[in-house]
Formats: sequence, structure tokens, C-alpha cells
Amino acid sequence: MITYKSDSKDSSLVSREDSMPVLAMCYDFDKTLTPDDMQAQGFIQSVGYDEEQIKQFWQESNQLAKKNDMDNNLAYMYKMIQEAVGRFYVTKEKLMEYGNQVELYDGVRTWFERIREYGLEHGVRIEHYIISSGLKEMIEGTEMAKEGAFTKIYASAFMFDDKGVAVWPAQAINYTNKTQFLFRIQKGILDINDTGVNDYVKPEDQRVPFRNMIYIGDSDTDIPCMSLVNANGGHSIGVYDPIKKDKDKVYKMMRHHRIRYYAPADYTNGSQLDTLVKQIIRKTAAYEVLEGEYIHCKHEAEE
Repeated sequence: MITYKSDSKDSSLVSREDSMPVLAMCYDFDKTLTPDDMQAQGFIQSVGYDEEQIKQFWQESNQLAKKNDMDNNLAYMYKMIQEAVGRFYVTKEKLMEYGNQVELYDGVRTWFERIREYGLEHGVRIEHYIISSGLKEMIEGTEMAKEGAFTKIYASAFMFDDKGVAVWPAQAINYTNKTQFLFRIQKGILDINDTGVNDYVKPEDQRVPFRNMIYIGDSDTDIPCMSLVNANGGHSIGVYDPIKKDKDKVYKMMRHHRIRYYAPADYTNGSQLDTLVKQIIRKTAAYEVLEGEYIHCKHEAEE
């Protein structure tokens, strides 16, 4: 079993990590870390839709949203609960079970710890974040999440009653409001209810400046985040299915300056994506040394 949690490290290593610059790696989930929508890998089938009817579920959900002038994510969450009536209760534990069944791209299970260790070797503290329109409870059911791979998971989520049954959306994350979480990461204000995210923070006091962010996603729904990171000196990477090899989306994002790089969603050691991310880590390490010198000179000159 991979161990991610800092409580397994000695105090000297923890202290050394705390003094390192932070590189935040932010990921979409569906079709970025997994080949398909997470809901379509067990849940939709369990409420009466066979493999050929999965598209029908999404069509019905989108029609519900359109008919009621409703957010698409709220619509699919409502439909999940309604379709499960008479079959089973939608509980956090049940959703985590479905999350545990989600197929992952090659290398994903070991990726987060491998990259974190590579960062430490080069004097950079790597933190992994999920920013997804999918379901937090399902993501929490994955092997990596249960082992502590993610600093924070930002995703759509349910509120549960005292019997543990989903009764209302607690959070709905769509492509436009995803960007707020990048600002939270930037300022180190990770609690979604903390209004301090609106406070001004001087560039030199930002915990994770945008230049030290990597955003990995697959489609148009990631464009606001990709654009924000890209425009502020960070690194946006588009990924595509390594088996289907359909590059239309990443080509479009590249032409429109949404991403700086693209690669197959292959997270194995030595893959194109692995090599690219390691190059960014080395660049970050070198740049932060220079940035430290600049800040030192600036402060000395102002005294």
C-alpha cells in the first residue's frame, strides 16, 4: 500500500518540506484520470439503464436542466436520487463503493506518490488537488483518495440526513465556478466557506502563485481553469484518451491558447505526460531559487 500522509514522515523531513516552494497540481477527474464519466461506471447501470442507454440518462438529465432553467450538475444529481427510488438508498457509503469501481488510466494509482517523491528530490513540495464536476463521494471512494493522495477534493457533493441518505446538493461545481478553487489554492484558503479568499494578498505572500500551478484536464469544461492558469504563467496540460487517440479537443484548445501542452492520459513512469510534468518540476525548482534572490534584493533595497 502506498502511504501519502505526512504523519508517517520524521520531523526533519516535514520541516524540510515546509520550507520548500509548493507546486499545486490540479486535476479534472472524468476523462482526465478515468476514461469515462464516473456515474457511468456502475451507478447509472444500477438504476435500470443498460450500456446502450447511458447516453439516454445524460440526455434526460440535460432536458431536465433545460426545462427548469437548472444547472446541469444539479440536474444530474437530482436524477440520480430519483432514479434510485425503490431500488436502493443513495448513501455516502454506496457512492464510495461505486467510486472504488471506477476504471483509471494506466499509472494513475501510483502517479501521485511518484510525482510527490520526485518533487521532494528536486526541492519542490507537490500538492495534488481535484477540481471536478463529478461527485466528491465517488472520488473519495477511489484507492488514491482513501490513501490520502489529495490535499483537497473540490467536487459536487450531496448533503446527507441523519440516516446517511442523500437528500440535497451540498455543492455543485460547474465549469465556470471551478476557477474559485484555484484562487483558494493560490492564497492557501482551502475551506469553501472562508470568505478570506476575497482578501488581497501581495504576490510575494501568495502560498501558491499561479506560476506554480499545473492544471490537467481534457475538454471545454476545463477551459476557464486552463485559461486562468495559462494567462498567469502556470502550466495547463490537455490530455486525451491514449487508446482512442482523438486529439480534436486538445488541438482546439491549443489553437485557442487554452493550454501550453498536450499528451496522452498515460500516467505511467516514463510516459510523455510523466516526462513533461517532471520537466515543469525542475523548471519550478530553478525559478523559485531566482525568485527568492529577487525578493531578497528587493527587500534589502527598500530598507
